[in-house]
Amino acid sequence: MQELRILSPTAILGYGFPMDSFTEGMKRKPHVIAVDAGSTDPGPYYLGAGESFTDFNSVKRDLEIMIPAALEAGIPVIIGTAGGCGGYPHVAFNLEIIQQIAAAKKLSFKLAVIQSELDKELIKEKLAGGDIEPLFPAKQITAEDVDNCVRIVAQIGEDPFIKALEGGANVILAGRAYDPSVFAALAIKEGFNKGLAIHLGKILECAAIAAIPGSGSDCMMGYLHQDDFVLEPLSPLRKCTTLSVAAHTLYEKTNPYMLPGPGGAINLHNTQFTQLTENTVKVTGSTFVPTEEYFVKLEGVKKVGYRTISIAGVKDPVMIEKIDEVVQSVKERVQNNFESYGIKDFFLDFKIYGKNGVMGFFPGIDQRIGHELALVIEAVAPTQEQADTICGFARSTMLHFGYEGRISTAGNLAFPFSPSDCKVGEVYEFSIYHLMRVADPSEYFPITYMQFTNGSH
Repeated sequence: MQELRILSPTAILGYGFPMDSFTEGMKRKPHVIAVDAGSTDPGPYYLGAGESFTDFNSVKRDLEIMIPAALEAGIPVIIGTAGGCGGYPHVAFNLEIIQQIAAAKKLSFKLAVIQSELDKELIKEKLAGGDIEPLFPAKQITAEDVDNCVRIVAQIGEDPFIKALEGGANVILAGRAYDPSVFAALAIKEGFNKGLAIHLGKILECAAIAAIPGSGSDCMMGYLHQDDFVLEPLSPLRKCTTLSVAAHTLYEKTNPYMLPGPGGAINLHNTQFTQLTENTVKVTGSTFVPTEEYFVKLEGVKKVGYRTISIAGVKDPVMIEKIDEVVQSVKERVQNNFESYGIKDFFLDFKIYGKNGVMGFFPGIDQRIGHELALVIEAVAPTQEQADTICGFARSTMLHFGYEGRISTAGNLAFPFSPSDCKVGEVYEFSIYHLMRVADPSEYFPITYMQFTNGSH
């Protein structure tokens, strides 16, 4: 093949895309439709809870368009990081949608399902054998850390996808995947330059976000050749520029020249970006540098408690000026109130929007204050009842807290909602963010096949 064409409909499955853009993409006769269905960006909750952060009906809408169009064109559909996180329940979430679509439209095709959730005993064996290494800033884990995990997934590289394609799959549904591998698998199978294929996948996994103006809800086309690839947005409202494509190449990366992934890294030292037309960019020079041993990335979460929050506004300029000391006094009052009551193991935080609510984690930030503040009072405790208690007490304490210069005694906070407190539920945190050495890139990613005939399987 001299050219391989890849259609990326949307940045994340369920984010949607304009039909006009998708139609334009199909006119270009793609060889594959590939889509990333998840991310760790929404945080650890969804992996731990086994829930999708994308809506069922939104995902179904996208797949109802993509799968029939691909089957009619005789090309595969590849879906990575099913259900947002790629664990067993997340794959089942997407599988249910595909089954509903197949039944409703009486479709006939072969589906490959690739799992990526790993057994804890396997992880402990690998740990004992010295095959697990931390990724900065994570520290080395113990067997106890593994046992405390709710769910652990590993990122799939391109090899299991290639196996599924060789197995005749028309649709591939995969668990947690290295994002570019979903887009690069067919190209690598067909013998294209691996560095260029993965670099192209790195851009396409976010669809039209790499265009100007960027959008995660619009389509992007990738044209891969032996010595280059070309990017083209499929909406007349957007264009790719050398700046937009180069900038997106650095997206989420700490090193601008080496982009690591399963089995190696993309070397960008000799990469060049060239404006071909007003809206297309050509990229050359990217190469793949394999590691001596093959590693896959692990992502695991543990449950740490339950959360309750309360949202309130502050307008009094006197309180705004003294907000830090008021917050500290309220925290001390809450601690004092419950230290003899048996509720000690809790976390209480006040996120202050209008005063570094976003950037407050970083030292040395300019402490500018707005003329009004939004407070998010957050309590995390071992039980939901305890979290409710801590949050409610902190909220009422701040509502009536007396501070120097206070004039009105009717209350310090304005609540936009009633009830004022919201039970958020279970809280998880990432506890495994490590690399695992494997001898075979496909060994821990089993593939099962399902044959659909007129919608039945």
